[in-house]
Amino acid sequence: MDIATFIGVIAAFILLIISIMMGSGLGAYIDIPSVLIVVGGTACSTLINFPLKDAINSIKVAKNAFFSRSLTVAEIIASFVSYANKARKEGILALESSLPQIDDDFLRKGLQLTIDGLEPQAITEILETEIAFIQERHSLGADMFQTMGTFAPAFGMIGTLIGLVAMLQNMDDPSTIGPSMAVALITTFYGAVLANVIFLPVAGKLRARNKEETMVKEMILQGVISLSRGDNPRIIEQKLHSFLPPNLRVSAFGK
Repeated sequence: MDIATFIGVIAAFILLIISIMMGSGLGAYIDIPSVLIVVGGTACSTLINFPLKDAINSIKVAKNAFFSRSLTVAEIIASFVSYANKARKEGILALESSLPQIDDDFLRKGLQLTIDGLEPQAITEILETEIAFIQERHSLGADMFQTMGTFAPAFGMIGTLIGLVAMLQNMDDPSTIGPSMAVALITTFYGAVLANVIFLPVAGKLRARNKEETMVKEMILQGVISLSRGDNPRIIEQKLHSFLPPNLRVSAFGK
């Protein structure tokens, strides 16, 4: 679970609600037609912009903004040092007993390819292709939320125009102008809130997650290739440490 994402979203809505309650009250900001225009219009335009299959897959990817559990850098380095030690003592085939305990599919696949005896070049090609498709799926999710962040304010403006047209048709009754104008502006409010509190921040978080996961996958790739080449544990650790800034490098072999 990403605590920062939950705190950011919840805190933003709490602050908005407090500000509203200090003014005219929450009831004045609830308008079902405006919700239908902004939320429904944004959803429909997104479906027009993206194929249905991609839209459904992107929604599944969106959970990474709130729930994400990937191997940490320290876990990866420690694991590959352990695998290298075991391979040097018992042979590369001994790593097969470790596969059932590995939860990460990419790591398990990489080790299986190494155990199967594939050449380092072949392993690199297979795993780099896997990384490329993972990046594409995650990028698609971020693009979808970025697009929704563009559509939501636009539909807010459309709702405002609809409200203004309705207001201008009743100009003969001055008492309706104020309430009609308020309702017209609510759609713009809804669009701005959805775009800037949910859609655009989630798009940004998904891009950050994509970069983070790509680095983890590249570390695993480097570790798998080193294992397939028979590098000793110290060399593997040094290669994986190259992904970290110097102040974060902690060696299992001491200084």
